[in-house]
Amino acid sequence: MRLILTVMAIASLLFGCNGHFSTKEKSVNRISKTREWSDNMLLDTIQKQTFNYFWDGAEPISGLARERIHMDNIYPTHDKDIITIGGSGFGLMAILAGIERGFITREQALERYEKAIAFLEKADRFHGAWPHWLMPNGKVAPFSAKDDGGDLVETAFLIQGLLTVSEYFKNGNVREKKLTHKIQKLWEEVEWNWYTKNGEDVLYWHWSPKHGWEMNFPVGGYNECLIMYILAAASPTYPIQKTVYEKGWARDGAITKDTIFYELETELDHYEHDKSPVGPLFWAHYSYLGLDPNGLTDQFADYWKLNKNHALIHYRYCVDNPNKYKGYGSNCWGLTSSYSMKGYAGHRPDKDLGVISPTAALSSMPYTPEESMEFLRFMYNEQDSLIGKYGPYDAFSLEHDWYLPRYLAIDQGPIPVMIENYRSGLFWKLFMKNKDVATGLGKLGFHRPKSQEAL
Repeated sequence: MRLILTVMAIASLLFGCNGHFSTKEKSVNRISKTREWSDNMLLDTIQKQTFNYFWDGAEPISGLARERIHMDNIYPTHDKDIITIGGSGFGLMAILAGIERGFITREQALERYEKAIAFLEKADRFHGAWPHWLMPNGKVAPFSAKDDGGDLVETAFLIQGLLTVSEYFKNGNVREKKLTHKIQKLWEEVEWNWYTKNGEDVLYWHWSPKHGWEMNFPVGGYNECLIMYILAAASPTYPIQKTVYEKGWARDGAITKDTIFYELETELDHYEHDKSPVGPLFWAHYSYLGLDPNGLTDQFADYWKLNKNHALIHYRYCVDNPNKYKGYGSNCWGLTSSYSMKGYAGHRPDKDLGVISPTAALSSMPYTPEESMEFLRFMYNEQDSLIGKYGPYDAFSLEHDWYLPRYLAIDQGPIPVMIENYRSGLFWKLFMKNKDVATGLGKLGFHRPKSQEAL
């Protein structure tokens, strides 16, 4: 295959009012080179580029992930150095891929992890949970007016990453073992059961010392939050009971009221409060960066079928292309929450603005390897102007001739991690070996084939 490498200058970038993006672009000084690439070389390339978001692009004081990186250096809400907790969890895992693929050494990674853990130990926490965003001084940066306290979902994404790092280093030298002990302490300090709001049978997303439970967001499934319930059950210090999972997350069994879309079973009801058939594709990624869905079942679902069908539905929808959007097809597909012409938006088949988000197809690589590889080849062979220092830009629309040279941590992070799970299963093997995680899965009634448990 041929990969076209292009140096492109972007001119006349504008940021519209009310958070809406607009852009006028010129291609100048266009320099093209060609070379033959194998699939493995292409996978190495995108893993290294996206890994570098969390390595070279990290917030320098904490060593953690910036919420966003805009290559045009336009930050309309002055959030250039905001630290994302969930995105940092993804980034901690991406750094492990960097070791395994030879981008950095184990020693370099250890130094970065020590820096990050030291920052997290001193940063603001609320009953053990970190907020959605932090400032480089470790103080909370409110995500919204009343969202200035603990964010249990973001904390779960961070803990997923921390426990994976701990498994990687737990049998190492004295310094590495010290790191794993610090991670264990942070994990044990999260008061998961506090977030049941005085003992209700459901987990709440937020709590603030100023506003209490006013955000009032009980988390029912199905969505991206499965990992939160599993970790809450797995906690060795502040665990929830199984009834919280069954009544809160599974909604007393209502979660099983699935549907058929594009001739595929959705396996679970994707929306508690509306009739949309499927959610954005990040639902098939965030909880499964460490949680291995291969052969994973419980009383409610087959989680491999759930995620594979979710990805295939998005693929079939884009091939069908009912709105006749320019570019949609077998090599250009995948909808998820990302930037758009109208600001940040949640893209899915029934709420489609004509925007493709590369993380959707690329992070689905374990579920749809052929379809995801076709998209990857399309991006690097035919849409080189949509690729920058840290890999494919966050989103684009061929229909509206739109893109911006901007990145989001929560979209870049799953790409190197899920591609590594496709290539070697690294993160699934590490996370599933954690004894606390195994306890939590057993407590909630999850089962895996013996062949999977032995991996």
